[in-house]
Amino acid sequence: QVQLVESGGGLVQAGGSLRLSCAASGTTFTINVMGWYRQAPGKQRELVARITRSGSTNYADSVKGRFTISRDNAKNTVYLQMNILKPEDTAVYYCNAERFNSLVYWGQGTQVTVSS
Repeated sequence: QVQLVESGGGLVQAGGSLRLSCAASGTTFTINVMGWYRQAPGKQRELVARITRSGSTNYADSVKGRFTISRDNAKNTVYLQMNILKPEDTAVYYCNAERFNSLVYWGQGTQVTVSS
């Protein structure tokens, strides 16, 4: 089992920055990919960014150049640095961990609200 705990959400003005953290515990050696997804009211959950154990990353087009995902394997933690935030970035952000056997775990979510 893997448990994920997110932190770092909050309210910020447009143009500001936030940093999300997600700490994994449990059988963390089984985790391959970690990522961040978000879900805005009335919309489907969507990928924001993901990073493999070796450090390969990919991003949603809407956040490229503004968000940076990073990972500390020693601390079993993934981060999402969000810069130049826009009102359309407002959503609940969920941490995701995918094991090598493709089993997926989710965090409880953290609210990010960007005011205009």
